Amino acid sequence: ASSFARMFVQVCLYFYCKCLWRCLKFVVRKLTGQCELQRICYNTKPGAARTMKIEASLKGSKSKRLQTSVNVHPDAIEKTIDDIMELKRINPDVNPQLGVSLQACLLQIVGYRNLIAEVEKLRREPYDAENPQHEEMLLKLWKCLKPNSPLKARISKQWCEIGFQGDDPKTDFRGMGLLGLYNLVYFAEWDTEIAQQVLTDSLHPKYSNVWQYLDFNYFFFLSQLSKAEWEKKKFDKAIGYSFAIVGINITDLAYNLLVSGALKTHFYNVAPEAPTLTHFQQTFCYLMHEFHKFWIDEDPLDIMEFNRVREKFYKRILRQLQNPEMALCPHFAASESLINM
Repeated sequence: ASSFARMFVQVCLYFYCKCLWRCLKFVVRKLTGQCELQRICYNTKPGAARTMKIEASLKGSKSKRLQTSVNVHPDAIEKTIDDIMELKRINPDVNPQLGVSLQACLLQIVGYRNLIAEVEKLRREPYDAENPQHEEMLLKLWKCLKPNSPLKARISKQWCEIGFQGDDPKTDFRGMGLLGLYNLVYFAEWDTEIAQQVLTDSLHPKYSNVWQYLDFNYFFFLSQLSKAEWEKKKFDKAIGYSFAIVGINITDLAYNLLVSGALKTHFYNVAPEAPTLTHFQQTFCYLMHEFHKFWIDEDPLDIMEFNRVREKFYKRILRQLQNPEMALCPHFAASESLINM
C-alpha cells in the first residue's frame, strides 16, 4: 500500500510539474515576446550549454514536429529550421541569427546521433585476416610504434612487444572489433611521439625517466649498489601494462561515454558543427594519455588492480563532463575553429 501511495504521489507530482512548467513557459513568452528557443539562443553562449538546452527543449515539446526535428537527416536540417520558424511564428527576416544558431545546434545534435551509428558499425565489424585493408592497418600500427624494429613475420611473438596477448593480434580485437584497431592506429599515426612514449613507459612507467627525479644523495646511494641489487630494486616496483590491450579497453571506455551521452558536453564544445569519427579518435588519444598518467599517479600494486584504476578514472572523466563548459582535449584543431553562431 505504501509503495502504491508513493507511486501515486510521484505520478501526480510529475503531471503537476509538467502542467506548471508549460504554464510558466506561456507566461514568460507573453512577457518577453520570445519563445523558449529564442531565449536559449539569445541568452546562452554557443557550445554544449546552448545545444543541450535546445535539444532538451525540442525533445520536451508537445509538438511532434519539434520532437522529431532532432532525428532528421543532415540534408533536411535547413528545411527543418524553416518548419520550426513557421511553427513558432518567428519571422526569419527579423530574426536572422536565430536560424543560424538553430542550424548549428541541430548539426551537432544530428551529428552526434550519426557518430554513434558509425562507431557502433565499426565496433560490430570483426577483424578479418583475409581482408587486405585490415591487415594493412595492423602492419601500420607496428611500423608507427616500432619503426626501427622490422616485423619478422605476420604471426610472431613480437606482437607482445606492443602489448598484444599472443602471436596473432586478431584475437584481441573480438571485444571492440575494428574500432579498437582504428583507434590504436590513429593514436600511433597522428600522436606518434606520445604513443611511442606511452608504449615505452607502459613497460616500466615509474623508471622510464628516473634520472631526472633523483637528487645527488639518492644518486650516490644508487651508485653504491651492485648491478644485481640495482636490477632487483628497479624491477621491484616497475608496474607495467599491455599497451594494445589497454588501448582496446580505453576504446571500450570511450564507446560507453559516447553511447551514454556523456561525451555530448565535450563534442558540442569542440565541434562547431557535426562531430565526426576523427573527433572520437582524438578523444581516444586524450583518454589514453590521461589514463597513463592516472595509472602512474595511482601507483597500483600490480596489474590485478587495473579494473579498480580504470573505474576510478572513468568516474573522474564523468565528473569532468558534467561541466557544460568542459572540453577534454581543447588543443585539437577542431576546437580552434569553434565560431560564435
